[in-house]
Amino acid sequence: MKIFKKILLIIMVFIIICTIFVSFDRKVLSINIQSNLRKPIKVGVVIHSFTPYMSLIRQNLEEIEKESDGNVKFTFWDSDNNEAKQSEIIDKLLLEENVDLILLNLVNLKEDVIKTIIDKIKQNEIPVILFFYLKPANMDAIKQYDKAFVVGLDFNEAGKLQGEILVDEWNLNKEAIDKNKDNILQYVMLTGPRSNEMSEKITQSSILAINNAGIQTEEIASPNANWKREIAKQAIESLYLRYNGKIEAIIASFDDMALGAVDALQQYGYNKGDKTKMIPVIGVSGLPEVKEYIKKGFMTGSVETDPRVLAKALYTVGMNLVYGREPLDGTDYKLNSENSIKFNFEKYP
Repeated sequence: MKIFKKILLIIMVFIIICTIFVSFDRKVLSINIQSNLRKPIKVGVVIHSFTPYMSLIRQNLEEIEKESDGNVKFTFWDSDNNEAKQSEIIDKLLLEENVDLILLNLVNLKEDVIKTIIDKIKQNEIPVILFFYLKPANMDAIKQYDKAFVVGLDFNEAGKLQGEILVDEWNLNKEAIDKNKDNILQYVMLTGPRSNEMSEKITQSSILAINNAGIQTEEIASPNANWKREIAKQAIESLYLRYNGKIEAIIASFDDMALGAVDALQQYGYNKGDKTKMIPVIGVSGLPEVKEYIKKGFMTGSVETDPRVLAKALYTVGMNLVYGREPLDGTDYKLNSENSIKFNFEKYP
């Protein structure tokens, strides 16, 4: 029995010593990485396209740069929603720009494309954060690289909240909304590019939430407005004339398209603040102009995630990766999976 206790004590001491050495090695590695890094830390921010919401992310990152006392320098790259152009930008960042970190908003979310990009970045041992949408199946390549991380949003949730806003509006003002009195909500869905899974998730989830509330729906049209206000305006102008009196709601998978819809409706005397001449319009992002439109009664609602919060997360997690720390070191963020955190949407108003 005494021999067994001695053996057990030796094992425990060995485990404690190993733990101390591992912890010490990690601290030394972090210190060595920090001492070898130049200032400012160079961060390449690659955007799929500079929509108004992405511009807000940029503004908030620029504010972080100003407040960093020269510790970080962001450079911004617009992919113009073009996969080939985005690939060229990434090559340039890796081979010419000598960046310390890449923040990447992908044009193409297919698994093989993600794997190719991650493998390329991994060969150069540069930390990378992908944002904002990845489905679980696309996480495999990211999990293979310990310097890759995801800051994500749940766009299924965005669509669900959109649907709930419209359900509430229908229940409150059904007499005004249901113009033909057929007890069916006839709607137009303004979408992003057909290949964009983020837009798909929003559109599918919004209608599912409405149907789950017991409201029948009928889609009149679902034009691709490519995230653009002017394209959305033109689409609704045309559809209004074609279906005069039949459009009862407009759902947009992005706020800029919702603003375009309001621009078009106002030309026909709708959505100017008179509740008796109001076609519900719902968006996603919570842009400042949209919030003003909602306050004035021009728009019904939107769903949002604060761009300041997202920019801070990108910066904080990014710096942790650059300095060899754990991704969530010094934060209150919660892991959604091994290599990702997720931020939630909220209804506005």
